[in-house]
Amino acid sequence: MQQPIAIAILDDYQNVALRSADWSVLGDVDLRVFNDGLVERDLLVERLAACAVICAMRERTVLDRALIARLPNLRLIVSTGQRNVAIDVKAAQEKGIIVCNTGGSSSAAPELTWALLMAAARRLPAEFAAMRAGRWQTTIGRDLEGATLALLGLGGIGAAMARYGKAFGMAVIAWSENLDEARAAAAGAKRVTKDDLFRNGDFVSIHLRLSPRTRGLVDARALSMMKPDAILINTSRGAIVDEAALIETLKSRRIGGAALDTFEVEPLPRDHPFRTLDNVVATGHVGYVTEGSYRLYYGDTVENIRAWMDGRPIRVMD
Repeated sequence: MQQPIAIAILDDYQNVALRSADWSVLGDVDLRVFNDGLVERDLLVERLAACAVICAMRERTVLDRALIARLPNLRLIVSTGQRNVAIDVKAAQEKGIIVCNTGGSSSAAPELTWALLMAAARRLPAEFAAMRAGRWQTTIGRDLEGATLALLGLGGIGAAMARYGKAFGMAVIAWSENLDEARAAAAGAKRVTKDDLFRNGDFVSIHLRLSPRTRGLVDARALSMMKPDAILINTSRGAIVDEAALIETLKSRRIGGAALDTFEVEPLPRDHPFRTLDNVVATGHVGYVTEGSYRLYYGDTVENIRAWMDGRPIRVMD
């Protein structure tokens, strides 16, 4: 008797995958849900060796060439989101493994980014803590109207941030390597040089893809140009910022603070300074973690698996 197809659902930290989509359409399959973030390679191989399908949450478990080579039964990888730099797509394709992606919310990430910006501007974590401790009015917030929102990158999320900034009465400036004045103007922003972006921004928000070109782009020099009360926001990728330089900048209070949702190492270690610095507002990479996003991610995941089972794979990554 043929065994049911084994399907691994990885890194379901909040145990929501099975209720976010109708997995019953797959028929008699062996669903294996894992809620932890396992990194030890031998244990990962043991866990995944029997699986024909891996459902990967974007950029959590690393599926590199070495790991893929040790998974003899793997035939399909489905990653949530459009891109996943944690998956070696070429290595998978060389082994005849199909890699598919899913759609993604266009609103979840910019909404979280704006929430972090507001929380940092109005010192909300400190005020929340003060209220619970019985204190009253312990901080002085920053005004957004009349301030300058500086966007490092003006793609989909950056353009949404530009709209939010304009709605709050902010001046919006932007820079990226390939941004031209016409595209910036169409998004409601003024194109400036990279140096001027850091010099003039009251709130500097990062919206670039991580690549060899952008890794470490926000370095000690860039941070040194920021205004002493400016706030850096990063909901893109942690490695775009030189983490050591940012920690030193925050410890010495050379800028007003940072609002962060992404980090070079995730989950963030328990003793990391970003967890304790009082001029940091931090969340655990929840920019895409909404009910709507999860329904879209896992709904498309189920569709991808069903299409592959029927011999007509969809949303195949190049």
